[in-house]
Formats: sequence, structure tokens, C-alpha cells
Amino acid sequence: MLSLKLVIQQSIRVQFGSAPPGNPSDSCGDRKLELKVIFTDLPKTAAALRVARDMARGLRARITLIATQVVPYPLPLSAPAVPIEFTQRQLQSIAVEDTAVEIFLCRDRSETIRRVLPPDSLVILGSRKTRWWRSWSWERQLARILRTEGRRVLVVNV
Repeated sequence: MLSLKLVIQQSIRVQFGSAPPGNPSDSCGDRKLELKVIFTDLPKTAAALRVARDMARGLRARITLIATQVVPYPLPLSAPAVPIEFTQRQLQSIAVEDTAVEIFLCRDRSETIRRVLPPDSLVILGSRKTRWWRSWSWERQLARILRTEGRRVLVVNV
């Protein structure tokens, strides 16, 4: 069950999962806490999802997995080079039934992530454990940017 929706004119949102994103109080009763997990790669994201599930247990929090798929400029956003079903199958392999999944077809993944996250989001991001001189990974740069913009970011080292 996929639904396509144009979001902010420069990305397309594809949603699936048992808990559709939206207002948490609408679909889940007294759920108030939203945990946003950013997809980096399968092992890192799986570790981040484990941490998110541990945090959500007992707090009645909702977990949303956010993935971006960059579509090169010669192609229209609605026709990515990699079929969206492939990305969906990858994400279903690590997401459980209580996790909502949003895939954004976009041109710039960092900019799209920054635009779709609410300002006071609690974000969980998987990253490879690095030495201090190799700390300039994409995940760590994104975490710094999101923190600067007021989001709470938890980096899970794998």
C-alpha cells in the first residue's frame, strides 16, 4: 500500500506502514512523543531503530523512519532511476509493523530532511563510530546542522 504525495514542490513523499504519519493524538490516542529515525544505510539504520524502539517502549511514542532517495536532474521526480518498490522492500526488511515509513524522492537529501522535520523533532541517526580526525561523515554533518536548527539529535554509533 503506497501513496504518493507531492511535498514542498521539490520532493515527493511515499508513505507506507501501519502507523501513518500525521497528528499522533489522532491515530494513537494518548501518544505524544514522535521519534524520527533517518535512514543512512541498512546496518546503521537498523541499530538506530533498535534504540528508537527501546526509547519508545513504555512511552507510547510513535516511530517514523524517514528515507530520502535522490533522483538525478535529467529524470522527473516521479520517475526515479531506482524503482520505489526496491527502496520500500529494503526498508520493510528493517522496519517493524508499528513503524511508519516515509520515503522522499528529492534532488538534495540534506535539504529535504531539514524541510520535512518539525523544528522541535527528536531525531535518531545511525552513524559509524569514527576517530576524531574522521568525524566529517555525512551523518555527523547532518546531525550538526539539525542541532543548530533546534532539533534534538541522538547519534547511534555502530
